[in-house]
Amino acid sequence: MPWYFPSWFPRKDTTPPQSHNTPEVVRDTSPVTSSDSLWTRLHNDTLPPAADLCLVFALGAASGAGALLAWRRWGMRLSTAEWITPNELARRRWIRGVVTSVGDADDFRLYHTPGIGWRWPLKLKRVPTKRKDLKDQTIHVRIAGVDAPEGAHYGRPGQPHAEESLTWLRKRILGKTLYCRLIRKDQYGRIVGVPLVPRPFVPLFLAKYLGSSLALEMLRAGTATTYEESGAEYGPWGRDKYLRVEEEARTARRGMWKNGVNIEMPGEYKKRYAAALGEKEDMSGSDKKRLLSRLTSMLR
Repeated sequence: MPWYFPSWFPRKDTTPPQSHNTPEVVRDTSPVTSSDSLWTRLHNDTLPPAADLCLVFALGAASGAGALLAWRRWGMRLSTAEWITPNELARRRWIRGVVTSVGDADDFRLYHTPGIGWRWPLKLKRVPTKRKDLKDQTIHVRIAGVDAPEGAHYGRPGQPHAEESLTWLRKRILGKTLYCRLIRKDQYGRIVGVPLVPRPFVPLFLAKYLGSSLALEMLRAGTATTYEESGAEYGPWGRDKYLRVEEEARTARRGMWKNGVNIEMPGEYKKRYAAALGEKEDMSGSDKKRLLSRLTSMLR
């Protein structure tokens, strides 16, 4: 078998002894022209040691760079939203992860689980379950294209059906693995994404192609409305699909529509409180308390 590696590697001479009548074979030491292929030069062992070293170094560097790029794309875990680069948002990267908490009825926290080793039969890694272990280790995701009833925050009363919508979302995704397409960051630092939930009897790795849209499921169940403000994203289904599914839930009186369709929409609720907070900037302390009391009584 010919030796295709450089001449400075030690190897045992297995050439049989030549008889006195056989002329000595002289290796071709003529200058190597540019027309000679690299394979020919390696086969004839005509490369100088310096060129051999450069070739080995170039091959090793190329292999290392390729492995690093592959790891960064498919193997590196994104701990928080700050780890997601503008380039990844621009190409709308898909990520897979486990939902560790649901804070509001239209957002959740995702623990990114790239690569292999997270599931049976190669379960070599685990997703933390304790709050202290999850600190700064999850991505805050805002579900694109939908707006759910607002819960109670910062002294504001929650909207009707806010708790029902939150309970529905927790039962649907908490502790489950899903795929999420990254769209952009919002003004609160959350990642606006399009989540897909795996369907029954469909392998997990096909979920980003055959999964069920979480946003459409929410609209169908009557736990959210279509978000129509500027910058809204609807994935491959489009705004018309979202509005049509929402109208079907209204007609069937599901979820928040069970007592009728004349309700305050989440967007209207937020605008009303934003306007009230703007007016409060010019009020005295007693006036602010009276206004807050009046707004609270309006929602009871």
